[in-house]
Amino acid sequence: MLKGNARTKQITGRMRETLGKALGDKSMQRKGRNEQLRGKAHEMTGKAADRIRKRTKH
Repeated sequence: MLKGNARTKQITGRMRETLGKALGDKSMQRKGRNEQLRGKAHEMTGKAADRIRKRTKH
């Protein structure tokens, strides 16, 4: 996943979590938080891959 898509997932998750809070929907809050965490994990994986590519010059 591209880093830009990972950031989009984080933002979308944050919006879903906020909407869930406003509506009192715990399930939506959890889904939003999970989406944020998945986005962050993808972002971190992409950064690690970039560092490895840079060090190995590939």
